[in-house]
Amino acid sequence: MSKKTLFDKVWDAHVVDAIENGPQILYIDKHLIHEVTSPQAFNELKARNIPIFRPNQIVATADHNTPTVDQHLPVKDDLSRKQLKQLSENCKANNITLYELGHKYNGIVHVMAPELGITQPGMTIVCGDSHTSTHGAFGSIAFGIGTSQVAQVFASQCLLLTKPKSLRVTVNGTLKKGVLPKDVILYIIAQIGTNAGTGYFCEYAGDVFENMSMEGRMTVCNMSIEMGARGGMIAPDQTTFDYVKDREFAPKGKDFEDKVAYWKTLPTDEGAVFDKEYTFNAEDIEPMITYGTNPGMGIKITDNIPQLNDASFEKSLKYMDFKKGESLIDKTINYVFIGSCTNSRIEDFRIAAQYVKGKQKADNVTAWLVPGSKQVESQIIEEGLKSIFENAGFKLRQPGCSACLAMNDDKIPEGEYCVSTSNRNFEGRQGQGSRTILASPLVAAATAIEGKIIDVTATNFVAEEI
Repeated sequence: MSKKTLFDKVWDAHVVDAIENGPQILYIDKHLIHEVTSPQAFNELKARNIPIFRPNQIVATADHNTPTVDQHLPVKDDLSRKQLKQLSENCKANNITLYELGHKYNGIVHVMAPELGITQPGMTIVCGDSHTSTHGAFGSIAFGIGTSQVAQVFASQCLLLTKPKSLRVTVNGTLKKGVLPKDVILYIIAQIGTNAGTGYFCEYAGDVFENMSMEGRMTVCNMSIEMGARGGMIAPDQTTFDYVKDREFAPKGKDFEDKVAYWKTLPTDEGAVFDKEYTFNAEDIEPMITYGTNPGMGIKITDNIPQLNDASFEKSLKYMDFKKGESLIDKTINYVFIGSCTNSRIEDFRIAAQYVKGKQKADNVTAWLVPGSKQVESQIIEEGLKSIFENAGFKLRQPGCSACLAMNDDKIPEGEYCVSTSNRNFEGRQGQGSRTILASPLVAAATAIEGKIIDVTATNFVAEEI
């Protein structure tokens, strides 16, 4: 019998039909939807008089352009209000579960689905959102799809796809003080580039990922798309099973035990061959920041911007108003954003609160702390983190995608820098003319306190066990 990768095992178990040496029909276990990419798909099915095939396998949430203040009041923005109303009407008409604004399970789609136990190992999961790769942290095949594909899944619970090639990124060793999962993935992308994963599904392997929490694994898989990969996966293990157990929609009792027995068969077989492999040492990774306009333009926080002669590189530096060879240490920063589907889970706020405790936010900084879900918001309050942040001068906002993509009012002003825990630093991503520097929650918290970028490795801060 041939040796199979984790990706092969999950993919092959979901193939409904295949054309020899051609595309395959893949069954989809869970379809996640939100207010931005679903209306057109609903309209297409309605126009063609096609019913939703399996509404029970669809879960909807409001997240992308929802306000993060005064969520109990009517939404002011016309487009946002219309989209949210449309989502509500579409879900009601088609018997689809919806966690709308204010619901105790509402949140960013890639935060609320895992924390509710909707996301499980061995599944195929899709959503009209590129960062669906987040769910691969559980050993599921999860990827973003376009609006026409959303309609396909609505109509058939399947997709016609060409199977991607396999890629493995292995990181072994022990991470240094102050290095978080966000730094690990930013380092990997900086090393291999934003196109290295194009045409591939990536598996992350090695000590570093095995020792990560589920929150950390989700951060890593979330940014797989930023190196061009279709998605990322990490093999399920005891950490995964413990996380899933007893969650709202997780299997219970004997059903859970049976599922775990199956999930244990999913990890890549010894000797399985990947189409491409990269290997890194944990000791080489340090806290990272980006200096350009794609996530691959990253450096260790203590390094200088490289000196390259390349037109696109120089265009990026011009947009960011940085110079070749420049250090970003002591760079004044007026905006900090801790949130997004990359870094808005409870662990992210715990590490930020550990750093912030007993300190005061710099006067020049506007800091937005945006939890990824209502449940994370509740945990922040229950664990006393909200009072730590407020005593330090921060303001906690309500859940949503917020300043990650600036589809609501949370926009960074033109020309301003923002140290952000989100996943993209494209031109204008956080608001027209805004300049985004990607970083971990620890680096973001330190920036908010100091009002400038500092070398967190030079501080005496040592994170407690989370």
